Amino acid sequence: MTAKPSLASESVDEVEASSAPLVEHLAELRNRLIWSLLAFVVAMTACFTFWRPIYDYLTVPLCTALENHGQACELVFLSLQEGFFLAFSISMMAGLVLSFPVISYQLWRFVAPGLYKNEKRAFLPFMLASPIMFIGGAAFAYYVIAPMAFDFFLNFQTAETLTGAEKLGPGEASIVFQGSAKAYLSLTMAFIVSFGLCFQLPVLLTLLGRAGIVTAAGLGRMRKYALVGILIMAAIATPGPDVMSQVILFAAIYPLYEISIWLVRRHERNVQARMRAEGTLGENETLYGDEEAT
Repeated sequence: MTAKPSLASESVDEVEASSAPLVEHLAELRNRLIWSLLAFVVAMTACFTFWRPIYDYLTVPLCTALENHGQACELVFLSLQEGFFLAFSISMMAGLVLSFPVISYQLWRFVAPGLYKNEKRAFLPFMLASPIMFIGGAAFAYYVIAPMAFDFFLNFQTAETLTGAEKLGPGEASIVFQGSAKAYLSLTMAFIVSFGLCFQLPVLLTLLGRAGIVTAAGLGRMRKYALVGILIMAAIATPGPDVMSQVILFAAIYPLYEISIWLVRRHERNVQARMRAEGTLGENETLYGDEEAT
């Protein structure tokens, strides 16, 4: 007579059976992380060899603003080691950008096996759209916002010192820009990264809409709060009291919010049309509430 297995042995078998896929997933994640890290290190090392052209490109907005004020484009090192850390920071930033396609591919290879076919079709376009929107926001910051902001900041210099038309009186101190290369790079990168992230708004909201977390009607009812939130975000992302840059950023971000509503509403209508064609949703029924609110 065969003995019946105990509950303890059954529970142990279940734990071992469930731990095997977990170990496989962790091994797969480790491999993807190794490949991503390797791609980043190789790209960063390559960029370190030609960091100077990248630095020259990043200083174009400042040099243009200085030329408009009749000044030479010069930045200084405030410490002996600042030059090395400046080159290292530039190579890290450029290496991340250069290796991003490999990193995103490794992320896709890790996530894709756990998705259904329809989920893959829905997820892949957003992986492609995200870097495009980030580049769009970064380019907007580099070509539009940064030159205007730098020109605004340079207006606080003492004009008499620059032109030599008048002599400063006793007790009057001149104000002339002599910027740190490290501080300038930090400011420029803050512009680029913050605007690139702001331009991710349609991607984020559309993904949340496809996941059922937000609806077009709900986003439409949140417009007044979105207006205030975008204004606050524009004030934070744009350093200093440069109202013009803040207005331009708001004018660029708010239409993205409206585009997000349109994309979510389009997805909702496609889902409802498919369900009505399958007979699982009545002609007068809706899944997402009052669509007129959008």
